[in-house]
Amino acid sequence: MNGFLQDVRSALRQLRKSPGFCATVVLTLALAIGVATAVFSVFDAMLIRPLPYDHPDRIFFLETWSPQGYTQPASFPEYLDWRRENRAFSTLAAYNAYSSANLEGPAGPVAVPKVSSTDNFFEVFGVAPYLGRTFAAGEDQPGRNDVALLSYEVWRQHFGSRRSVIGQAITLDGLPHTVIGVMPAGFRYPINVRSAVYTPLHMPKELAGARGSHWLQTVARIKGGTPREQAQADMERVLNDLGRAFPASKGRHMQLVSIGASIVGGVEARLKILIFAVLALLAIGCVNVAGLLLAHGVHRQREIALRSAVGAARFRIVRQLLTEVLLLACLGALGGTIVAQILLDAVRTLLVTALARGAEVRLDVSALLVALGLAVLVSGAAGLAPALRLCSVAPNLSLKTGSGVASTRSQYRLRSGFIVAQVGLTFVLLVTSGLLLRVLATLRGTDLGFDPDGLLTCEIDLSPAAYEGREVIANFYRPLLERVRAIPGVRAAGLIDILPIQNWGSNSEIHINGHPPDPPNQERLAETRIVSPDYFSAFGTSLVRGRLLDERVDTPNSEPVIVVNEAFVKKFFAEGDDPIGKHVEGWMSKLRIVGVARSIRQNIYDPPMAEMDFSFSQIPPKDTILAVPSMWLAVRTTSEPLSIVPSLRRVFHELDASLPFREPLTMSQVAADVLVFERLENWLFGTFAVLAVLLAVIGLYGFISHEVELSTHDIGVRMALGATRIAVLGSVCRRIGLTLLGGLIAGLLMTAAVQKLISAVVAIHALRDAEVIFGLAAGLFIVGMLAVCAPARRAAWVDPMVALRYE
Repeated sequence: MNGFLQDVRSALRQLRKSPGFCATVVLTLALAIGVATAVFSVFDAMLIRPLPYDHPDRIFFLETWSPQGYTQPASFPEYLDWRRENRAFSTLAAYNAYSSANLEGPAGPVAVPKVSSTDNFFEVFGVAPYLGRTFAAGEDQPGRNDVALLSYEVWRQHFGSRRSVIGQAITLDGLPHTVIGVMPAGFRYPINVRSAVYTPLHMPKELAGARGSHWLQTVARIKGGTPREQAQADMERVLNDLGRAFPASKGRHMQLVSIGASIVGGVEARLKILIFAVLALLAIGCVNVAGLLLAHGVHRQREIALRSAVGAARFRIVRQLLTEVLLLACLGALGGTIVAQILLDAVRTLLVTALARGAEVRLDVSALLVALGLAVLVSGAAGLAPALRLCSVAPNLSLKTGSGVASTRSQYRLRSGFIVAQVGLTFVLLVTSGLLLRVLATLRGTDLGFDPDGLLTCEIDLSPAAYEGREVIANFYRPLLERVRAIPGVRAAGLIDILPIQNWGSNSEIHINGHPPDPPNQERLAETRIVSPDYFSAFGTSLVRGRLLDERVDTPNSEPVIVVNEAFVKKFFAEGDDPIGKHVEGWMSKLRIVGVARSIRQNIYDPPMAEMDFSFSQIPPKDTILAVPSMWLAVRTTSEPLSIVPSLRRVFHELDASLPFREPLTMSQVAADVLVFERLENWLFGTFAVLAVLLAVIGLYGFISHEVELSTHDIGVRMALGATRIAVLGSVCRRIGLTLLGGLIAGLLMTAAVQKLISAVVAIHALRDAEVIFGLAAGLFIVGMLAVCAPARRAAWVDPMVALRYE
């Protein structure tokens, strides 16, 4: 122990004598360890940490497709058939998680996510409630479904964690519900729905028998001992039997998706790419540290020779050098912990929004230890190699020749190899980041079909019970629009049931009256939207032909009419065929087309889809609250959109004090939220690329500085024999230029080798992306050359007389 403490004191003295070297190594280790730990922590939360369910490996999401090949969830009658006819599942439940509820709590009305499900929903997950009970059999039947379970978060936030809440009456959507239980902390399903209230299904009569209305998600638990393949075959049998009984559903097929895969969705492959990216960054850091330690070891050869000459044993010298490496690694680990926490805090909002389990991401100690272990292993190996080599050199030779003995061609090749590896890995990260940035810029610059600037949106979720027997348009929506238009700075205001750009919607199979029968198994879907006539002016949607919807003309007693978009005309009509006056069958009733409007994208990733817009003024008053309990208000302003939020809040409160006011968003924010995972990827890969370039620059600078220091005597001899400063400068720049070119070639080869892997994040097309790839290569080459300007200039300006007396 005394020897170890002496080694530590000696190591501290050595580090104080070389503050620049110490700071560089610690910073390199901190960046590499910190980034690796942060990403491994995300990976652990999403893919490794067990789900909060009992035997999650037996739980499956039932993903169903139509005969035409598009995703098609279950209708309620189909769900009942699946539940009754299957033989492989112990439990099969249905749920709807697309809505929210207005909870009238002690602090006023608040909007909370709501998951409505069948009575056996919680049996699928096998999780007992923290308090009370879950749904009883038959409790999803009308008249018995006035009960609710609270998530742990809702119980804590809105009910003060009071155990007396069990049996208490609460008001949800204007109706009394009895609280029967509280779920334990950590339980959520769907996993991305936080702070939710769980209620039994309130099944409208119109949907209870509608076999063609597909809206229910389904989840099931396989019986113990039943393999997934057997359950898959069993459900295919059920679908085939139902196809024979109901020809309209013939040809549907199903895939059983593990609950973990359904939660991670399409981001699993992209998350795994992050692991490869962070391993590349960790490798760059380790290689950089190895190069610095090797160079520093050569620099200390006189000291080591002197220690050996006065009697220090080889083991004693090696132990001393390894103690210094271990001390550097500990300082790097401390810095890495800080860097990892800063990174996680910086992207916390993006993580929560982009990833289903993003809220569970926290600094993972095991990931930190793994990253530290790799760094220590590489650093130890890099520190051990020069220690063993220098200890084997005869002390008298080292003391006579100084540093020249260490400046061998093999040492130069090794350090050059380190630089080539660093530059190559850096280039791969740069290409990935650059292409991702271009994709994100392209998506952000997509023509949405409307101008998002100056457009404010606000979600409205009315409590159906509060408007039972009342005309919701006359009592709420129409007065709302009138008062909003009166707010200073408002140019137009309208309503729509599904906001554009959000990647979900409502559609229906349709047929144009008078056209030939549709071919079998051909998708004939059109998006359906319910709007107020002023919606078009709020979004700035221009009329192509015909007329727009008009509340004065289009009433419940007039012929039902719709306005379609250009994509609808292109899809359903031949070129030159006029759609005005044609009738559409298949949604609501026979609808006459009165106008064609410019297409607006329903989501940002795909071109505009065929869409039909129906005026809410034509819905019979008694059906309005059932048809449009939820709408989006769109407000076009002449000033900063968020400046009218206080006025909006006041208008909502005056019209309905029991209605929670949801924080408005600009349409630019809506588009940014849709692209949240792309933004997260871009942020992470951009950070990786910047750090990789920084580490490569540090490595290049250290490499050339060290070579200049070792070559000072040789440079003096050359200049004494007539070499000019330009020649010396050119020699140094030529060496580093060749090294950089070698690294860039290696980077191009590595990029080509892992192209398939990178394609999970961004596709690489050699011809299309050549300009970006070679631009990044040129940029990295220039940055590398700039990094060595100072040491190269120092080499060229060596005084020959001083250099000849060097050492």
